[in-house]
Amino acid sequence: MTYPSRRGQVEPFHVMEVAKAASLRQRSHGDAILLCVGQPATPAPQVVREAATAAIGAEVLGYTVSSGIPELRAAIAAEYARRYDVDVDPGEVLVTTGSSAGFQLAILAAFEAGDTVAMTRPGYPAYRNTLHTLGCRVLDLEVGPDTRYQPTVAMMDALPEVPAGLVVASPSNPTGTIIDPDELAALARWCRAHGCLLISDEIYHGISYGRRCASAREAGADAVVVGSVSKYHSMTGWRLGWLLLPEALRRPAELLQSNLAICAPAVSQAAALAAFGPDARAELYDHVARYARNRELLLRRLPELGITSFAPPDGAFYAWCDVSHLTADSRQWCADVLDATGVALAPGIDFDPIDGGEMMRLSFCGQTAELDEALDRLVAYL
Repeated sequence: MTYPSRRGQVEPFHVMEVAKAASLRQRSHGDAILLCVGQPATPAPQVVREAATAAIGAEVLGYTVSSGIPELRAAIAAEYARRYDVDVDPGEVLVTTGSSAGFQLAILAAFEAGDTVAMTRPGYPAYRNTLHTLGCRVLDLEVGPDTRYQPTVAMMDALPEVPAGLVVASPSNPTGTIIDPDELAALARWCRAHGCLLISDEIYHGISYGRRCASAREAGADAVVVGSVSKYHSMTGWRLGWLLLPEALRRPAELLQSNLAICAPAVSQAAALAAFGPDARAELYDHVARYARNRELLLRRLPELGITSFAPPDGAFYAWCDVSHLTADSRQWCADVLDATGVALAPGIDFDPIDGGEMMRLSFCGQTAELDEALDRLVAYL
């Protein structure tokens, strides 16, 4: 027998490789600034941390039911009524170990090995790599500024085959663009008419700058919606996400979860209940206001780096930047920048394995002063 398996030979998630190198830089120089990872610089809201402390002190925190504690599933369902004015039954909600595990469950429950799933290029690399690892074929939808880096019905009509699934992300990673609500509804109708499962990544909802984030759930209950407390709620390491599932996938996904993970972390479930309340929202409003200030700072200073072409950051906290005037090898260039300045950037090759050599992603979810300092270093270096 030969090790490892083909599944074990997955492509690296280059952002995490950069983060690992930045950690080494911090230990050796003490000057690393991470603009490579989409991780808020703030902790979970105070009420969430208090809820976690209370649960640790008073509860056993053993296994929960595989689909998640009923109170949390009800709170998540209620959030869709508040945000999008849609009725979601708590039975549609499956609480997962982060949105990453939720995506894996959806793929395993819905598709066979060899099925084709369409996603954008550029797009989130872990989705691409996970699809490959689980035996699916990835069909690229090459997107650019003419469609705000989002897929369209015209693109789907032009495909050589009808895929088994379509993954959309809005706000997207790495571009930060938000899909137009009418286009999202049209894509949902196209998927319904063609027997294609729509999987909508909505983990950055709540973080937007003047454009509305529509949910695929508004267009019907036959899409898989992926959600998380990681980004808007500033709870990345708590590993708590969820799926809204069509009826046919609820039981299969629950059975898969019970075998693969048993349940999402009990303490995170107990704490996340507080994340959907008004006290948490007041604190999170300030976080989004800081992201907006950082966005304005970045848009003002990017031309100092010679960067004038980038995706419009409608939401999330990313700038997808054309650095073709600086490099054709974004992976090596980002490594050189880290070595020379201590500033960690994400190479575009991670998100676009074909054309990403001339692109890089910059995350602006940290503290404003730190972002300004990083830009000073980059200007001096360049």
